[in-house]
Amino acid sequence: MSELSVIFAEAEVRAVRRVSSSFVRVELGCDEFAELGRETPWLDQRIKFVFPPAGGALPRVEPVGGDWYTPWLALPEDERGCMRTYTVRDVVGEGADTLLVVDIVVHEPGEDGACSGPGNDWARGATVGDSVLVVAPRRGHDFGGVEWLPGDATDLLLVGDETALPAIYGILRDLPADAAGTVFAEVPHRDDVLEDVVGPAGVEVVWLPREGAPRGEELRARVLAHLDRTAVDHAAAVASAAASAALVEPDPDGDLLWETPVYSGLGEDVSTAGAADGPYAGLYAWIAGESKVVTGLRRALVKDLGVDRGQVSFMGYWREGVAMKA
Repeated sequence: MSELSVIFAEAEVRAVRRVSSSFVRVELGCDEFAELGRETPWLDQRIKFVFPPAGGALPRVEPVGGDWYTPWLALPEDERGCMRTYTVRDVVGEGADTLLVVDIVVHEPGEDGACSGPGNDWARGATVGDSVLVVAPRRGHDFGGVEWLPGDATDLLLVGDETALPAIYGILRDLPADAAGTVFAEVPHRDDVLEDVVGPAGVEVVWLPREGAPRGEELRARVLAHLDRTAVDHAAAVASAAASAALVEPDPDGDLLWETPVYSGLGEDVSTAGAADGPYAGLYAWIAGESKVVTGLRRALVKDLGVDRGQVSFMGYWREGVAMKA
């Protein structure tokens, strides 16, 4: 039994498939995955991958006590590889045959404002037998990394771009059968509409392929139209969203922003937040994706519409034009 409270292991690609223009699905396996697991549903569980450095091999890391991160960070930069964060799509199998399934967003370098990074490059060229270091939950230990916190909400709202789609899939899979709400999923292309991203009968999934349109524009408009029960003209809402784009506040110092009903990435006290009365009573909004789009939507909900911040989780997964780290 490992003394580490997490799975930190070299996993092998057992299967890889390009499922659409923008997604590569990778199935990973290793002996240590016999202990992979969590006590509650996977939902939007985050994990980390360490990719090999360009033209090199995976780093060899010897954990000290229960610490793998410090020894990894101590390696020379050109040897330790690159760490990136992903969402578990599925865990299948049992024991030593357990497989970790992850969908990785891929794109051509420079496409749609995204930077080419190590995850993109690795996934586009991945073949059976390739390896990657995985940091993931070990059964019986707290790992964190789940931000789906609806409490007693009865009206669920999930909003995300392609980077959030694996998390949306996991949340929908694990919702109770009587859940009700709406999903707005923005993806680059029509063939990125994945038919298995479905939830309970009471949850509608609205797909928004960009097909070259500005990122987040229609997404913002459709979400605000959904929350404003009087808005019926989606075209006018798109025009309004474009006109107000300058009002979206950028992230301070270029940092990704992150806030849930129990945590603020800016260190603010969110303990006084709570479900509000009025038109948004019962609402819980989970918003994830490109940082400016996400923070703009959160601002519209909390500052403009008056949704209580305790009813919103918003996560900047990445920033357009910036090669993100870990």
